[in-house]
Amino acid sequence: MTVTLKEVAARAGVSRSAVSRTFTEGASVSDKTRRKVERAAEELGYRPSLIARSLATNRTRLIGLVANNFRNPVFLEVFDLFTRVLQERGFRPLLVNLSTETDPQKSLEMLKQYRVDGIIIATSTLPPTFPNAFRKAGVPVVHAFGRFGSEAGLHIVGIDNVRCGEMAAQTLVDRGYRNIALLGGPRSATSTQDRLAGFLRRLKKLGLEPTDIRFAENYSYSAGREAMNALLTEKSVEALFCGDDLICMGAMDAARGAGLEIPRDIGFLGFNDMNMAGWSTYDLTTIRQPVRDIILQSVALVIEMVDDPNKESDTQPFPCSIVERSTLRPLP
Repeated sequence: MTVTLKEVAARAGVSRSAVSRTFTEGASVSDKTRRKVERAAEELGYRPSLIARSLATNRTRLIGLVANNFRNPVFLEVFDLFTRVLQERGFRPLLVNLSTETDPQKSLEMLKQYRVDGIIIATSTLPPTFPNAFRKAGVPVVHAFGRFGSEAGLHIVGIDNVRCGEMAAQTLVDRGYRNIALLGGPRSATSTQDRLAGFLRRLKKLGLEPTDIRFAENYSYSAGREAMNALLTEKSVEALFCGDDLICMGAMDAARGAGLEIPRDIGFLGFNDMNMAGWSTYDLTTIRQPVRDIILQSVALVIEMVDDPNKESDTQPFPCSIVERSTLRPLP
């Protein structure tokens, strides 16, 4: 049988309101009363009702975690860390899969039904209408892995993808590659657009043009392999910058299937540094995105915004770095 607040109050010899205040964060209760209530609760095995507490405080301690790509293993790594960090901070994640959703208003209404205290959008492929709809409804929202400068007043935590595109081009040229192609993620993703812009800008400064530019249909192994097979039937390239590690792995296996040896015949540079990138099968040289730092700051920021909805946006892009493995020529 569930132990009730009334039973705890009777065991502790205090009022029911005193028990309620003891288990309500920030409520006023004397140390003596708190000790009596906590001892009685432990003896009876009482656990406060989170639903009842949310009704009393008007806080559910639920954070909506919104994304639209659960098929890519790197997103599973992201969600695992997001959920653990939120739970460590005393909040509970409400995962929302928007893979087939296109109407931000429907998503907003669903999240409002659960009375979430805040929302973290963890993707670069949702249109700007999504975070804007949440923000305009007065719900604290943080866009993790979003595009800086996309909307005034929107809280963004992520990286400078233009700078990462420049880094990729410079990395390949520094290793002696000149016949270079780009295989990006979905064309609609802001991260893809920005990495492409930086990639082209740096190549132009170096007096080069890309041999080919392609976009995978989605962030998946099969999409990368399919795009690479098509490229190999039409073009000959020395190296590719892939906009995602999983896409890159599919492209690598397509190249191997065509009889090419990596990195002797063709080089590959990935993006993200997901766990699989370090597997001996791939040993992928990649651009590391500081996922853990982005998640920690996103969680800290959304919690701050729950307490202060008027908090001004002041976050800065995190730097990325090259993780050297074995899919590119060594530096001369």
